[in-house]
Amino acid sequence: MVILDAETRSLKRASIVMKRVLGLDVSTNTIERVALEVGNDLEAAEQEHWQKILTGEVSVPSLAIVAFDGGRIRTRKIGCGPGVHLDAKGWNETKNATFVSATSETSEVDPQPEPPTCFLDADHVAKLTEKAKTKENAGSDDSLPQEQEDPEQDQACKTKASHKPQRLLRTVIASMKNSKQFGDQMAREAKRRRFDEAPRKAYVADGLTCNWTIHAEHFHDYTAILDFTHAVTYLFTASLLCFGKTDEAWNAYLAWMTKVWQGDVGLVIAALKSQQTRVGTPPADAEEDDPREQLRRVIGYLENNQDRMRYDEYRMRGLPTTSAWMESAVKEMNYRTKGTEMFWNNPAGAEAILQIRAAALSDDDRLVRLLSHRPGQSTLRRSQPSAQAA
Repeated sequence: MVILDAETRSLKRASIVMKRVLGLDVSTNTIERVALEVGNDLEAAEQEHWQKILTGEVSVPSLAIVAFDGGRIRTRKIGCGPGVHLDAKGWNETKNATFVSATSETSEVDPQPEPPTCFLDADHVAKLTEKAKTKENAGSDDSLPQEQEDPEQDQACKTKASHKPQRLLRTVIASMKNSKQFGDQMAREAKRRRFDEAPRKAYVADGLTCNWTIHAEHFHDYTAILDFTHAVTYLFTASLLCFGKTDEAWNAYLAWMTKVWQGDVGLVIAALKSQQTRVGTPPADAEEDDPREQLRRVIGYLENNQDRMRYDEYRMRGLPTTSAWMESAVKEMNYRTKGTEMFWNNPAGAEAILQIRAAALSDDDRLVRLLSHRPGQSTLRRSQPSAQAA
C-alpha cells in the first residue's frame, strides 16, 4: 500500500490499483493514515542513523557526489477541514538532495576541451535559459518523469566518455525542513554512506546562497562545483543584454561559454565588465528589469562562483560538471508531489509524502526494509473480484 502511494500519482489512484489489481478495498483515508505513520517512521529511522533498518557493510565509494536543489509543493491552510484551502504562500519550498557513489577515470589533460554540441545549439540554449527564468515560479507539471523534457540530459550532451562519472548507487532525501535542519540531515546521510572517507568528493549545486552555506558548514572538504548549465543561462542572458537578439550576441555567447567551459572564467568576467562600461553602470535605484542592473547581477553571479567553475580541472579529476542527476531526481519527486490538483496538509502530509517518495527513489531499498520492520496489520478487506478486474 505504501509503495503504491509512493509510485502512483495520488491516494485515489493507489486505492483504485489496490482494488482492481489486488482485490483489496482500501479507502484513501486509510492509505493517508498509514502513509503518515510510515513518514514518521522514516524520519525517526533517519535521525537514528538507520540502525537495525539498513544493515550490512557500507563500502567507501571511489567518487562521492552530493547534490542539492530546491523544489515546490502546494499546501493547504491548517485546520480548515476538507476541500482546497491554500495557505498564505500557496506554494512552499522543499529541499532535495542526492548522494551518488560513482566511478570515473582521471587524466593529466582536459579530456573534453570543446563544449558539448547541445550548448552550441541556439534553440536549445534559449530553452534552457527560459526554463531557468521560470524555475522560481511555482508551475505544475503532470507529465510522467520519462516524458518530461530534460534539456540538461539532451542526447546531444550525452557521452560515454570515461571521465564522466558513472552512477553506481543513489540515495535521495527530501523534506520541508529549513536549510539548517536539512543540512544536518544531509550530513548524516553522507556520513552513513561513508562519503567522508572517499578519495574524491564533489558537491554540486546552482548559485543560491543557501546551497553554499550548507557546503561551507557540512561539506567544506568536498570540491565545490557550480552546475555548468546554470552558468550557460547567465552567459546567454548577458549576451542578449549586451547585444540584443543579434548574430553578434550569439557569437559573444559562444566565445564566453567556451572560455568558461575551458576554465577561463576571469577572462569572461573582464569582458563583461568592459561591456558594463559600454552600456552604462546602473544607478543605485535601478529597477530589477533595467538591463544595466541585470548585467551587473550576471557579473556578480560569475564573480561569486568563480572558484566553483574550474570545469577543465573537474573533467581531469573525473568529477561532474552539471547537476543533471539532481535535476532528474527533482522531476521524479515532482511526479508524486506536484500537479494541478495536488494539495498537501502542512506540515504533516507534505513531510510524509516527501519522506516516502525519497525513500522509494533510493537504490538501497530503504523503504521496503523499513516496512519489513513494522508490525504487520491485517485489517484490509478483500473485495469480490469484478468482471473488469478479472
